Amino acid sequence: MTPAPAMPPLGGVRIIELAGIGPGPFAAMMLADLGAEVICVDRPGGNPWAVSGHDIMFRSRRHIAVDLKSADGAQVVRRLCAGADGLIETFRPGVAERLGIGPDDCMAANPDLVYGRMTGWGQTGPMASMPGHDINYIALAGALHAIGREGQPPVPPLNLVGDFGGGGMLLGFGMVSGILAARGGSGGRVLDAAMIDGVSALMAMWHSYRAEGEFSDDRGTHLLDTGAFFYDTYLTRDGHWVSIGAIEAPFWVELCDVLDLPDEVRNNQFDRTRWGEFRRLLAEAVGARTRAELDAAFEGRNTCYAPVLPLAEAVEHPHHRARGTFVDVDGVVQPAPAPRFDGTPPTYPTRRRSPGADSTQVLSDNGFNDDEVADLIAAGVVSGS
Repeated sequence: MTPAPAMPPLGGVRIIELAGIGPGPFAAMMLADLGAEVICVDRPGGNPWAVSGHDIMFRSRRHIAVDLKSADGAQVVRRLCAGADGLIETFRPGVAERLGIGPDDCMAANPDLVYGRMTGWGQTGPMASMPGHDINYIALAGALHAIGREGQPPVPPLNLVGDFGGGGMLLGFGMVSGILAARGGSGGRVLDAAMIDGVSALMAMWHSYRAEGEFSDDRGTHLLDTGAFFYDTYLTRDGHWVSIGAIEAPFWVELCDVLDLPDEVRNNQFDRTRWGEFRRLLAEAVGARTRAELDAAFEGRNTCYAPVLPLAEAVEHPHHRARGTFVDVDGVVQPAPAPRFDGTPPTYPTRRRSPGADSTQVLSDNGFNDDEVADLIAAGVVSGS
């Protein structure tokens, strides 16, 4: 007898998402990718800030459009919470409370609800109500100061560290942790996922180096920040970039073999006084070859090398194709759900639906009768696609 396919890891979990931008949708996307049912509560007409660049992050959920500024709209959200495991909210502190959908309001309808709140500065502290963006959060957390080349200004790493690593992933992890606790009998709780907290956590290794006296504030002088010549990017003869990260001895020896580097480089990898000289020699060795020649030379070799690929080329790389790292959803190539679980067929994303596309069905599925649905739509409290 063929065993029934395993349920996705978050199958049976229901999340209410108050639509926001950036890291909030990203956290909800991660939960939906692992099988959670995510109901996105849009504003009527949609969020004008959540258009460009957000379609993929709003994949794989149903959408209901609700006027949150009305008392009846707030009541709709509270009733949705009654049958949910968690709620995601990314407003400034105090906004949800003024709308009647703060933690006390929603947890009165469901004491086991995990109320996930994500902001840049957190729910408390003197800066809690201040505006900010990724660059500001990683600056205050000490991460931005450490990123860049020696003698050059700090370099913002897109918005990966604050918004998505320190924010969205932290929120997703916190939601799952809270739901596990609630299902274990501890009841619901409020989750304060602050990007400055998440970024600070991501810097744990560097705080450890600092405590051990092995880290200074001199940007671009350390092992992993381009200070080391054997952990950096180099330009090829045909104008492409490649990455080299040959730190450990076996990988370093192999790199020297492939590039035929002289013994003075091979035998003095960690002589910091010569890193500038060795950087020039390594740059010359890489720059004498095309990227295709380097790719071929390093294929199958036991060292740490990879070409620096633009997005369009990355999705076509044989390793990604073999693993199914990217999927095509209605003509849009995008990252596949991650992480993966053995024995569980991966969920396959569905394209973003329009604001209010599922309003009627969501209300019906959550206990609203036909007359209530009709009245809410007629009053403009809820709108459809």
